[in-house]
Amino acid sequence: MNSIENTYITIPLYNDSKMILKVIKSLKDKGYNNIVVVDDGSKDNGYEVVKKNTDVIVAKHIINRGQGAALQTAMEIAIEKGAKYIVHFDSDGQHDAKDIDKMLKTLTEGNYDIVLGSRFLQENNIPLSKRITLKLGIVFTYLLSHIWLTDVHNGLRVMTVETAKKLDIQHDRFEHASEILDKIKILDLKYTEVPVTIHYTEYSMSKGQSIFNGINIAMKLILSKIK
Repeated sequence: MNSIENTYITIPLYNDSKMILKVIKSLKDKGYNNIVVVDDGSKDNGYEVVKKNTDVIVAKHIINRGQGAALQTAMEIAIEKGAKYIVHFDSDGQHDAKDIDKMLKTLTEGNYDIVLGSRFLQENNIPLSKRITLKLGIVFTYLLSHIWLTDVHNGLRVMTVETAKKLDIQHDRFEHASEILDKIKILDLKYTEVPVTIHYTEYSMSKGQSIFNGINIAMKLILSKIK
């Protein structure tokens, strides 16, 4: 079997009932039929929308635990289903399904453990406030985890199932993004970045992290390092 038949797309879902069907369709249009959606205690009817209108695997957290927890649950399901490759993909429509092909190709041909998407390696119309926040995140991540990347908060990732098992995400909320990078360094995983497209819309921007939340996440990570 080729890699696409062994690839599972994992999607953490939170209050994205308006967008999730479009996201699932974009993936299926590219041939990705193994999709795991984990609704993380949404306040809307996202779980029901997915369950009623698609044939994808869908699970639900009774309470909102956070994106990291939803991803971990989705990865555990994918592993149980026999995935060889696992993809992290957001539910708000900002990622482009066409980028998965080149990331998978890079992963397999380069014998990497994990491939990370980067919006800064190609032209993307990134709002100035977002650009500044992301650039500060690059420096912060280097100081905290000693790993230098061009984009440290891109939710599009492709990895082998062995890597997914090693990551074992412990941070339930948005700190998981930094935890993953920390573990890449600690576990000496072979990684690279691939240019990807980010679709900035009024909707996706409304779902993004504020500067205040970014500072809060940074403080939590520093405290966890101290402990």
